[in-house]
Amino acid sequence: MPIPDTLTSAAGSCGHTTHEHTDTSAMAEQAEGDVGSWGVEQVARWLEAEGFPDYVPLLCDQHRLDGPSLLSLREDDLRTPPLQMTVLGDIKRLMLAMTRLQCRHPLTVHELGLTHHIEHDMQGTKYSAVQCNGRHESHVSEGTAYSRLQPSFQRSSEQWHPFANGKWRNTRLDPEYWKTALSAVYAMFVCGVTAFVMVIVHERVPDMRTYPPLPDIFLDSVPRIPWAFAMAEVCGLTLGIMFILVLLLHKHRSILFRRFFSLTGTVFLLRCVTMLITSLSVPGTHLQCSEKMYLDTWGKIERALTIWFGLGMTLTGVHTCGDYMFSGHTVVLTMLNFFITEYTPRGWYFVHTVSWVLNLFGIFFILAGHEHYSIDVFVAFYLTTRLFLYYHTLANTRAFHRSRRARVWFPLFSFFECNVEGYVPNSYSWPFPRPHLLKIIIG
Repeated sequence: MPIPDTLTSAAGSCGHTTHEHTDTSAMAEQAEGDVGSWGVEQVARWLEAEGFPDYVPLLCDQHRLDGPSLLSLREDDLRTPPLQMTVLGDIKRLMLAMTRLQCRHPLTVHELGLTHHIEHDMQGTKYSAVQCNGRHESHVSEGTAYSRLQPSFQRSSEQWHPFANGKWRNTRLDPEYWKTALSAVYAMFVCGVTAFVMVIVHERVPDMRTYPPLPDIFLDSVPRIPWAFAMAEVCGLTLGIMFILVLLLHKHRSILFRRFFSLTGTVFLLRCVTMLITSLSVPGTHLQCSEKMYLDTWGKIERALTIWFGLGMTLTGVHTCGDYMFSGHTVVLTMLNFFITEYTPRGWYFVHTVSWVLNLFGIFFILAGHEHYSIDVFVAFYLTTRLFLYYHTLANTRAFHRSRRARVWFPLFSFFECNVEGYVPNSYSWPFPRPHLLKIIIG
């Protein structure tokens, strides 16, 4: 994959290289070879060539700075102990000199694993015209992405993709199939728990003769459409087919699958809690809830398995009451919609429009069928969208990835995303071996 030869750092630009600085330092670097192999003596000569002879005793004699440690030096290191430089002009000029050094040796920076280290210094910084190796590359400001970067070399083992705030970083996207399988087991387990909880709340649903349907603005204003709920499930099945196609064709399908399972499982686990806490009365008198059978444990497990294998859908013959807060159908519709729109290119307007129409019409049909209260649908849509956005914001910005707070409050996120280095690009590949398909077609 191509790797951009523009590597920005804490100084705010890759040096603004001009003709006045293609002299002593550039010739010295060429003479000394790769910066990664520099010793203390070469760093001392580089400091003298850049005009910092006064800092040779501090950086080289006292702290033994070599080539790799020079490339990893940050402005915070210069300002704080043990270096504790106090002259602001010297700090800034030295950082600019090191930025130019990084631009002239991008392969060394990459091989030493310093790209993330360099990005850390770019947090919250605004950048103007960037120029590395004497070439104007792009104009970057906070919150924008690089435009029209020209790669100067290639490495086949890594991919480079745009990161947040216009930064580029090495993105390692290990599929980690075992984690994907584990996330599938997690989602299936949560679905089983949800089915069992649905059996419990079905037997706890309030008697309709004692507790009539609660007042609801939408349900009281819109007459019930008998076939509407079935149409909502048809919308969900259509979105499911679209999502499966996206999964099959997406190059990083394993990561998408893992995120879908972890997010969906977590939302339905929250749904189990809300269903158990409070039992709402049925939203419509048309609902014919079966009598409370008070089954034994094995009978409840059998009923839960029936709901589980039927995916909780009325199209498969599953009919339950009491599982109102919040709407599981709305969760599935919204989650599928957000994954389709997130992991397809921005230019696929038709796909995005169809996805949103199916999502919104599915929600309307749920309410039009009087199968849920309006609050059930609202809470489901809000929780699903917030969790999706929070998860992807943390994943794309690498926020809290290795912090103790993330491991405590977001254990699944920390586990599943610890090795996903940044933004997942929307690139596609054919999932089947093409030569075999060509032989079948030709034959």
